[in-house]
Amino acid sequence: MGGDVCITGHDSGPVFEEQPSSVVYPEGLSKGTVTLNCQARASPAATYRWHVNGTNVPVGDLRYTLVAGNLVISGPQYGSDGGSYQCLAMNRCGTVLSRVANLKFGYLHDFSGEGQSPQTVYEGAGAFLACQAPAHYPALSYRWFVNDFPSFVKPDGGRWFVSQVTGNLYLAKAEPNDTASYFCFTTIDMDISTKSTFSKANQLTVQPDANTRKSAPAIKVRFPAETYALAGHTTQLECFAYGNPIPKLRWRKVDGLLPSKAGASAEGPILTLPEMTFHDEGVYECEAYNSEGRDKHQGRINVQAQPEWLQVMSDSEVEISSELHWTCVAAGKPRPSIRWLRNGQPLSTQDRVEVNGGRLKVINLALEDSGMYQCVAENKHDTIYSNAELRVQVQAPDFRSNPVRRLVPAARGGQVMLECRPRAAPKPTLFWSRGTELLTNSSRVTVTPDGILWIHNISRADEGKYTCFAENYLGKANSTGHLSVRDATKITLAPSNADINQEENVTLQCHASHDPTMDLTFTWAHNGALLDLEDPAGPYHRKETIGDLLIVSGQLSQAGTYSCTAQTVVDSASASAKLVVRGPPGPPGGLVVKNVAETSAELRWSRGYDNHSPIGKYVIMGCSPLSSGWRTMRTEPSNIEGNAESARVVGLLPWMDYEFQVIASNILGSGEPSMSSHTVRTQQAAPTVAPSGLGGGGGDRNELIITWTPMAREYQNGDGFGYILAFRKRNTPTWVVERVSNVESSRYVYSNQSLSPYCPFEVKIKAYNRKGEGPFSQIALVHSAEEEPTVAPSRINATALTAFEMQVSWDPVQHLSANGILRGYEIRYWRQHEREAAADRVRTAGLETTARVAGLRPSTRYHVTVLAYNSAGTGPASPKSTVTTRRPPPNRPPGNVFWKTDGSWVTVRWDHVKALGNESAVLGYKVLYKHEGQSALKVLDKGKTSVTLPLPKDNGYVVLEIRSWGEGGDGAAHETIVSLIKLRSYICTVHTCAPAPHTH
Repeated sequence: MGGDVCITGHDSGPVFEEQPSSVVYPEGLSKGTVTLNCQARASPAATYRWHVNGTNVPVGDLRYTLVAGNLVISGPQYGSDGGSYQCLAMNRCGTVLSRVANLKFGYLHDFSGEGQSPQTVYEGAGAFLACQAPAHYPALSYRWFVNDFPSFVKPDGGRWFVSQVTGNLYLAKAEPNDTASYFCFTTIDMDISTKSTFSKANQLTVQPDANTRKSAPAIKVRFPAETYALAGHTTQLECFAYGNPIPKLRWRKVDGLLPSKAGASAEGPILTLPEMTFHDEGVYECEAYNSEGRDKHQGRINVQAQPEWLQVMSDSEVEISSELHWTCVAAGKPRPSIRWLRNGQPLSTQDRVEVNGGRLKVINLALEDSGMYQCVAENKHDTIYSNAELRVQVQAPDFRSNPVRRLVPAARGGQVMLECRPRAAPKPTLFWSRGTELLTNSSRVTVTPDGILWIHNISRADEGKYTCFAENYLGKANSTGHLSVRDATKITLAPSNADINQEENVTLQCHASHDPTMDLTFTWAHNGALLDLEDPAGPYHRKETIGDLLIVSGQLSQAGTYSCTAQTVVDSASASAKLVVRGPPGPPGGLVVKNVAETSAELRWSRGYDNHSPIGKYVIMGCSPLSSGWRTMRTEPSNIEGNAESARVVGLLPWMDYEFQVIASNILGSGEPSMSSHTVRTQQAAPTVAPSGLGGGGGDRNELIITWTPMAREYQNGDGFGYILAFRKRNTPTWVVERVSNVESSRYVYSNQSLSPYCPFEVKIKAYNRKGEGPFSQIALVHSAEEEPTVAPSRINATALTAFEMQVSWDPVQHLSANGILRGYEIRYWRQHEREAAADRVRTAGLETTARVAGLRPSTRYHVTVLAYNSAGTGPASPKSTVTTRRPPPNRPPGNVFWKTDGSWVTVRWDHVKALGNESAVLGYKVLYKHEGQSALKVLDKGKTSVTLPLPKDNGYVVLEIRSWGEGGDGAAHETIVSLIKLRSYICTVHTCAPAPHTH
């Protein structure tokens, strides 16, 4: 228990809770401090030391202070304080080393005072400006600004690029307005500050070029042929090209798919791959392309990895004089080397210690081997530590923490085990006695070398006290327990075999007798697996006071052996029964397809389980790309008996892919389908049906266009598919035959200068494939292309209806002169001062000989002509007719509108609207009356400026529109709302809403 001894069960060696991290400190910052953290959990509390570059840090002088375990460096100096720092945490149980933390000094010098030579480049060419960054640490980030800070260069559609590797500024295609002064702006980031500086001006002059040449891409920024990436980190590859037009960039992985994590960067100058893994390793390619050509560059990414532990040792308590075996396994690339430390000092093979890479072996352990051990794995990327504490135990036998059980119950006729496990180091010698009798191995008694006492075939005479004695060279100890013999447990009512149909309930009985001084429990197992009897929603339930098992809605999977076990703390008894569950058959097996013909195939299978009910029949299911799911197939024989193991499927389509399944059934239902067969394709056959939808017509002059519906896949019956067309002029004997070889074709155009317009042809079509030809379709009548009509309509008459509309009528043309089917007529109209080419056009949708034309201007003279048209175009124009639209109606609504109610009627009055000199005279007024979805129109002559109308019975409201009308059409409307709600009435116009006079 001295001050330097690690006390078992009380003390513990140091375990790091916080370790130092590397720091970049600004060079020349003399008044700051750097803190390197180090905290360890230990009992007693740890003390700390620090090493820098392998030597002790002089803690206690003015610049180095220890705060708890943390090292504080005041005014760090570049020359004396940079290096690798490591913390040592120690107490009387051992010492551990922390990871290494580097203190480095960051700096960024100024750019050289000399500016670069001015650059001149022609418009459309590429260029670059070199940054020539000053000395620095750590890595820089680069930007460029133009003329004045902070006017930074933007990518501008891919024209500009700043390399983060060299800092250079690249221009894909120069433009005249790029002439300017450019400055390279560099920044370093340190842990407590950042620093930036910029270069002298780089002058760029772009010479205009009237004949700017286009050029294919030329890659100028190339990523290395070999790039080494670190797993878990982000890697970037740079690629940029000159060219006119500005090249686009795209990335691909030559030996696999480009990782999706590349995202949008896959089409930019910097390919960014975050969270690198070994799957990302490979050859990557950048391609620059424009309308003039392309350029490519490739390079390989090799992924390496920091060490990481796959297996580490753990704290161990081991007896003195025994052996220690510890193993550490680490992954990494390059493969990490492994070394061992004990209390911070290197371990190597010597005396009792054997070090073999990640394996440590110590034989004949002594007390001085106790301590803190560390396994260290390192490669060029990192060093990692794993810690464990070794306790070498030396102790006289002691039963206090694990005595022999004081009372050991046992069943008569059974067996019992008494354990003897004292704490002791080295291992003690163990033996047992009953009273004063030393126990040795016999037919009923067994004493094992590790101190376990077995007594078999127990009787009442075996009751009594049993003592275990333990002894090593440090001392002796013993512990005593009492063996109590109880009545054995026995099954009195064993479960019986049962036979049920699927979905039926069944109860398996189980009763037992036992020693009344102990509790009895029942458990059930199905085929050796213990059943959960506590789930109320499950299929298994146990009755409360006895061991009976109720199975609800029995399933095929619940057939098997059920074992009931009655158990007390000292013994158990078991009994078993078999449960048979009858149900639909299981899936047939071994399905194969043979002898595949054009429309049939032979299936063979092997019987599945009948599940204790004979198979009655089989059904064959099939599916093809044309079916939405599985469907029942036609077979020979049509009814497949339960003892069959083959059948033929018929009625298949030639040259079609099929899969098949077989389903067995019995009187209890249909079972699960077999595994699907492999996909088979039926043999090819000549087509058996003709294409549908045969028709055509239209097209250009001297053309016959024939159309049809392409044959669906199920009717093609084979490859090499196409169509055969036959056509002839009606009432001629000779057929013209043409082949169309594309299965998707739906149109054929026959051109012949001698074809007369709208000539009738008889047309038929059939399909063919590699196996032959199908039948011809029914004959269809198709006309050759129409030509424009050759005759114009006559007797054109145009009449002004209003200021905005006219009506045009004409005599029809004779159909025989239409060179096809006359579709209708086209009215062209234009104002007198306009050219005919600017005419507006209106077409009739049929053969009417009158049309209304709206949207005209008031008081305007129009010329009108009419043309016949068919699908080929319009014919000649008729003679012109002239019409002048009427003067416009007054554009003022009726004014001074007022009204009054009288019971269920309302009378509305207004002032007469007087037309101006350029407006058409007012012939009367129109009153539109609307309420509750109903409306009525009253037309009054000029002499009337009032109207009486009924009011709605439900105290709703009515809307009135009052407008003048005349030869020029309808004038502007005045809208009035008449309401009786709450005996209050209002007149609302589009401008005002005011109380109206009313009467009750």
